[in-house]
Formats: sequence, structure tokens, C-alpha cells
Amino acid sequence: MEQQAYEVMQSEGVPIKSWTLGVPFEEGAKEQLRKLAGMPFIHKWVAVMPDVHVGLGATIGSVVPTLGAVIPAAVGVDIGCGMMAVKTSLTSAQLPENLAAVRSAIERAVPHGRTSGRGGKVRDKGAWANVPDDVAHAWLGLDGQFAILKEKHRILKNTNNVNHLGTLGTGNHFIEMCLDEHDSVWLMLHSGSRGVGNRIGTYFIEQAKKDMERWHIHLPDSDLAYFPEGSEHFDDYVEAVEWAQSFARINREVMMKRVVSAVEGVLSLPFSASVEAVNCHHNYVSREHHYGQNVLVTRKGAVRARRGEMGIIPGSMGARSFIVRGLGNEESFCSCSHGAGRVMSRTQAKKMVSLEEHRRATADVECRKDEGVIDETPSAYKPIEIVMTAQKDLVEVVYTLKQIVCVKG
Repeated sequence: MEQQAYEVMQSEGVPIKSWTLGVPFEEGAKEQLRKLAGMPFIHKWVAVMPDVHVGLGATIGSVVPTLGAVIPAAVGVDIGCGMMAVKTSLTSAQLPENLAAVRSAIERAVPHGRTSGRGGKVRDKGAWANVPDDVAHAWLGLDGQFAILKEKHRILKNTNNVNHLGTLGTGNHFIEMCLDEHDSVWLMLHSGSRGVGNRIGTYFIEQAKKDMERWHIHLPDSDLAYFPEGSEHFDDYVEAVEWAQSFARINREVMMKRVVSAVEGVLSLPFSASVEAVNCHHNYVSREHHYGQNVLVTRKGAVRARRGEMGIIPGSMGARSFIVRGLGNEESFCSCSHGAGRVMSRTQAKKMVSLEEHRRATADVECRKDEGVIDETPSAYKPIEIVMTAQKDLVEVVYTLKQIVCVKG
């Protein structure tokens, strides 16, 4: 008899099914999940992916199907964050030995980095000072609906929106050039809905908490505040989230086109970048049908993996990444992990990992090797190999990628 691939954790509410065999699973994340599973509108069970770890508001690596309600913090503030990858017609033999020029070209093509100040002036390095034509054109598909959202929710008027379209951001967001097992060159990136998505997420999480107070609903954790279907904010939230998810998808598409052009400029060599493309969210809400019911599924740090559906599971900036095909496992609500998952907080990594250790771990990658990226160093994450083993009944590996260039904000 085949061994069950997941573990079942009981709670005062629905069960919690976790694909975490052989993978670190911190007690703090378990406690968050127990509270979540106790909510009265969870459909069947909560599914937990092997990259699970404590998250702000809700657990990273959680898949939450709900009936008649939605929890904004179960999606979070990086709405629509996800991955895009294209397989090019290039091979490793066509690349220069030194890839510094490739990295520099990508960094020039796509704004990235944190807000900085010098001489009393504050500048957002990760935004467009002057929106280029290709970005302005892409914004046309988003502007009409955003105008409606701004009228409904005036707090969205003073946000970074068009000036963040086609930009990377900071933290664990990245752009990479990778090689697969056949020495084909891939381009891959990770980003979401940027400043405007953050504002939407933050605003509606606050609104949900205010609703709970107004209705005298007592929760085990205020971050589990929710909108019941039919309430004042339910439809507004779903509408805003769907727009933010569109922004995130278009953001990745604009960046990828710029990355392809940047690489072409360095190599002076035309190549195809449409051999195979994947563009998938991993922080989002989706209307789906599971176990006889139409439900809202929120995935926070999880990717949909219906049978035959392509996805991306990246490792850290010094580890392998995987292009996968979903196996359509209903027990996980057709989901898989969105990456390796952290084992150290950003603060812990900065305290515990030396600059020399980070440099050794990224020795074969053209990337930043300064103290500003130590919180993203490989040892801050779970080993991607054990994460993939834990979810072998959720996805199958189609390509294995190893990065050779990594751009971080």
C-alpha cells in the first residue's frame, strides 16, 4: 500500500492537510493554521504546502477554500505576486564567459531597489521617473478599471501605479538567467502588483478588521477578519483583487519583454524567447469548484497545479528552480508550493550569515554579493530538493533550472 503523502493535523475546526514530510514545519506556523482552520466557513480542510512558514497575517504556503466569505489577510498585501519564465532558443555556448554585462543591462532595463535619500531628497529607485512608451501602452489595459476603483476607494488615488508597472521591487523579487539540463537558456522573474497592490491589500485588511469590530465578532486572531458574501465590502474586495492580479500579470509581461531586449542588446544576437512561457500567480483569489461546491480559493505562497497546468517553483538565489506540470491532486485543491520557503527571518539571516558564507553560496552566479542581500542568501531558505520530494504527488518536474545571473532589488 502506497504511503500517504501528506500529514493530517487536527484543529478545533476543519482538518489541516500538510505536504511537509521531511521538511521543517515551525510551531508558529502550525499555531497560525490551527486558528485559521477554526473559521466556520472553511470548505473541507486547509491544505499546506512544503514551503510553509509564518507569514504576516496568514501563513505562507496555505491554500484556503471558503464558502460565502473571504479573508483578505489570507491573500496578503503582495497581491498577484508570481512568476514568469520563458525558454529561449539560446544555448550556454552562445553566452559570454563573463556575464557582468548581461546583469548590468537587465538592471538598466528594469527599475528595482528601495527608496533612497541623499541630501534631503527621497527617490524611489524602483519606479519610473518618466514612464516609457511601452509601459504607458500596457497601462491602457488597466487604467479604465483603476479609475472606477479610485472613485470607490479614494485612498487609492495617491498610489504608485503606472510608475510601478514594469518594475521589480525588493525583497525576494528577482530576475534571473538560467540554464536547464540541456544547456538551453531561460529567463525568469518574480514580482507582483507593487505599491498599488500593497495599498489595496492593506486597505481591505483594515476594513475587514473594522467590520469585525462593528459587528462584535470576536476572532482568535484579528488578522482572520473577513468579508461575508453579500456584505458591503465583499464584492469591492474581490473586484479590487482581480484588478491587482491583472496588474501583476501585465507587470511581469512588460518586464520580461524588457529583459529579452536587454539580453539581445548585449549579445548582439537575435533569438527566440517564446519557446515555452509560464506566468502564474502565487498570492491570489480564484473562483473554483472543489468537492461539489463552488468556492473561493485563496492561495498565499502557493501555486495552482491542475492536471497539465504549468507552474514555476524557484529555489533561492544559489539553488535550483523547477518548471513543473500539475498532477491535479484534489486533496491539495490542485495546488503546490511557490518556492523553497524561509527557515530564517530576514533579521535572523542578517545576524547569522556572514558575507563570506553568502559569497561562497553564490560563487557560480553573477549577482550582488554585498550585505544588502544577505537576507536572501541560500541558507535562509529550506533546501529546495526536500521541498520538491515532499510534493511529488502534486507536480512533476519538466525542467530543472540553475541560475547563472540573478538581479535583486
